[in-house]
Amino acid sequence: MAEKLEDLNLPNMTVQKIIKDALPEHVSVGKDARSALSRAASIFVLYITSQATKEAQKVNRKTLLGQDILTALEELEFDEFVEPLSVMLRDFKEAKQKKKVKKGADVEMAEDNDEEAVEEEETGES
Repeated sequence: MAEKLEDLNLPNMTVQKIIKDALPEHVSVGKDARSALSRAASIFVLYITSQATKEAQKVNRKTLLGQDILTALEELEFDEFVEPLSVMLRDFKEAKQKKKVKKGADVEMAEDNDEEAVEEEETGES
C-alpha cells in the first residue's frame, strides 16, 4: 500500500502528456494547475476503483475486471464515460486477441522452421 498520499498520484509526465494532447498547442498550463489536475485525476481513479472493488466483491471476486469499472462509472453517474470506455475496452481486447493469434502463428512458424532444420541435419541436406 502507499506510504504517503503523494505515492497515489499519477506520474507527472503522464499527466503532462494528457494535458498536452487535450489542449491546443498555444495553450500552456502552469505547474500548480498540472499538480491540481494530477491530484484530481488520482482521486477520481481511487473513487472509481473503490466502487469497482465493491462491484467485484458482490460476486466474490478479488480481481477487478473492465466490466467492474464500467459498472462503477454507471453507479456513480459518470454515464458519459461508459460508452467511450466500452469501445476502448473492446478494441483493447480485440488487439490483444490479434496479438495472441499472431504470436501463436509466429511460434508455429518457428517450430516448422526448427523441424525443417532438424530434418536437413538428419538427411545431410542444406
